[in-house]
Amino acid sequence: MTGSLRGWPSFAEELPEFDPQQAPGTPGELFREWLDEAGEHVLAPHAVTLSTVDADGVPDARVVILKAVDGDIWAVATSSESPKGVQLAKNPYAALTFFWPGRGRQVRLRGPVSPAAPEVSAADFTTRPPASRMEAFVGRQSQVLDDPADLDRAAEEARRWVAENPDVAPETWTRYLVTPSEVEFWQASHDRRHQRFRYRRENEIWRKERLWP
Repeated sequence: MTGSLRGWPSFAEELPEFDPQQAPGTPGELFREWLDEAGEHVLAPHAVTLSTVDADGVPDARVVILKAVDGDIWAVATSSESPKGVQLAKNPYAALTFFWPGRGRQVRLRGPVSPAAPEVSAADFTTRPPASRMEAFVGRQSQVLDDPADLDRAAEEARRWVAENPDVAPETWTRYLVTPSEVEFWQASHDRRHQRFRYRRENEIWRKERLWP
């Protein structure tokens, strides 16, 4: 099995062009351009790896869905009682990683995280599909499940609650806002001379830098 790994292709035969000299002034602008382009070719381009650190300083990561990009603020959402919510409460910094192998592109960013206003988080929740709202009301994320029947009962109870209270959001549901201090864009090239382009915030101004691959 291990010997076959080198034989697997990493990227599509045709890759998009990227000229750093034409990059806009802020990372949010360039990200939205890349996201729109990925959406024409890639399934779930808004899926992102959210990395946090636990109480022992050990990194943790999971894939979530990007909620929005407002200016240069990236938003994700989860329960404040989930493992990632608890970790963000203790260490309010995170990294986000987007990877679109079909386009040979990656975007990485990291910075401080803050909760949105309660009414914003509530609005985020009530616009979720019913099944997603039901899942949130079930709760107990990552806890040990001794009997699958317990999940069935909790899901049915949550389904009834959501149906009877369609405009009610859990107090724990939180939209988290990531305000990055740096954002890196990576464009693959078949000749291995990959393009790496970084925005770095200095005194509220974005500095643009090309990096060695």
